[in-house]
Amino acid sequence: MTTHIPRYITPHIRAALQRGKSVLLLGARQTGKTTVVMEEIKPDISYSLAQARVRQRYEQDPSLLEKELEEKISTYAQPPLIFIDEIQKIPRIMDIVQHLIDQKKALFILTGSSARKLTHGPDVNLLPGRVVVLTMTPLLYEELQFKPLLDTLLTEGTLPAIITNPDPQTRQIDLYSYVTTYLEEEIRAEALVRNVGHFSRFLEIAAGESGLLVNFTRLSQDIGVSDHTIAHYYQILEDCLITFRIDPLILSQTKRRLIRSAKYLFFDLGIRRACANEITPLPLKMSGNLFEHYIGNQLLFHALLSPIPTQIKYWRDASGLEIDFIIDQAHQYIPIEVKWSDKPQLADARHLMKFMEENIDIKTSYIVCRTPHRYKITDKIIALPWQELARVFS
Repeated sequence: MTTHIPRYITPHIRAALQRGKSVLLLGARQTGKTTVVMEEIKPDISYSLAQARVRQRYEQDPSLLEKELEEKISTYAQPPLIFIDEIQKIPRIMDIVQHLIDQKKALFILTGSSARKLTHGPDVNLLPGRVVVLTMTPLLYEELQFKPLLDTLLTEGTLPAIITNPDPQTRQIDLYSYVTTYLEEEIRAEALVRNVGHFSRFLEIAAGESGLLVNFTRLSQDIGVSDHTIAHYYQILEDCLITFRIDPLILSQTKRRLIRSAKYLFFDLGIRRACANEITPLPLKMSGNLFEHYIGNQLLFHALLSPIPTQIKYWRDASGLEIDFIIDQAHQYIPIEVKWSDKPQLADARHLMKFMEENIDIKTSYIVCRTPHRYKITDKIIALPWQELARVFS
């Protein structure tokens, strides 16, 4: 049995509830949303729309849920905390939630594994001003109670039920099952794509190239669909919380011609590998790219928990100068290069130095690498062990 792992997002949920706010907790399947709510928050009343019998009861007549909740709420001396899992299955329930919140009869935690139905449907109520929206991710390195080898993190990912399973063969079965039963069958069931064959081919290529600059035209030629369709496919992955988009930093102090294409990172490296249909062990030549991908994901996960609005971007010009990731907090930048090396030197910092020449307000930049100990490369550039990545946010 998998031991429950305390999650860093829990204090954020509790803080919102203590302020009298309800919570909309979004996150891909199996990131642990339901477990956190049931194990750490412990709601008074709960419904799971992921269960077919529960969902079918309210699909035709959502008002039935309202009547039941009104009756249950009346038995509590104080407004109860109500948990509704997979709210995107019946978006019309959001109107009921708003009514009960406005009447101060209850607080809610709503979870969803797809933002698409909550943001693209007709007349969807997103409860403006009434909910705090939080995002659940795979595990942060700091959340792991045991510390897997780096190679394991790069190939197995950090979904809680996967990474805590001691059996390597079962982990592989579960990863590939995730792709088959969710990324293909559920997307088809929701009629998000017309040609599942094209989408499956896109998914394999997009996973294999995750973290690289996207060329819509080349992808469209490889798959045999239009550029517009490729953009639509990426939007589906974003909406279903399977990829994160990394936008470029396009502000420049010079006339430098900057790249404006986005990058996309799969939310979990194990799912990325299964989508790409790659076997293990992976070739050594892939290690550097996967390491960069892993660091990018961890930066994104930390940014989502930051009390300061934080974006993760990258910077690249037409000549090839590039900074892998830039933490952007109200245009205060922390540039980060990722190197597979265990002892990066001054030559590895030349892009950082160039970027810092044009952005003189930067206090510190980092080369995240496999060094066992931190050390200074220059007064403003630090070689940082990947295990200490959280330090860049402190």
